[in-house]
Amino acid sequence: MKTIGLIADTHGLLRPEALTALAGCELILHAGDIGHPRILEALGQLAPLHAVRGNNDTQDWAAELPEHLRLEIGPHRLYLLHDLKDLNIDPAREGIDLVLSGHSHKPLIDTRGGVLYCNPGSAGPRRFKLPISLGLLHLEEGDLRAELIELKV
Repeated sequence: MKTIGLIADTHGLLRPEALTALAGCELILHAGDIGHPRILEALGQLAPLHAVRGNNDTQDWAAELPEHLRLEIGPHRLYLLHDLKDLNIDPAREGIDLVLSGHSHKPLIDTRGGVLYCNPGSAGPRRFKLPISLGLLHLEEGDLRAELIELKV
């Protein structure tokens, strides 16, 4: 089994609880609104990292980050973007298995048209009464399973 860490909306705050939850992941995916390059540096020390730029990542350091990213992990095709409203492809038609997004700060796992959609929520500053959370993606024998983890802060 391979475990991939899913995180979004850190907004410059990487909590120790998030680092603990992501320890042992073989790969980490950040779905934008990173907030500061030190977040990427710290996550990259845990595991290889892929990230997309969020709407608040407007500083020079973020200019090189893509707005969306396609990844292949074994037989699985993943598509990362920050705001799901900006999805301008048909994931099912393009053979995408997982769409990872952030932006809303609302944790979500849903399957639509055979495609798994995951928003790990916000691991950064609390917004309204939404939980502080991240996700894990488990790859087992060709299957994908997403899990949401609420961080106790």
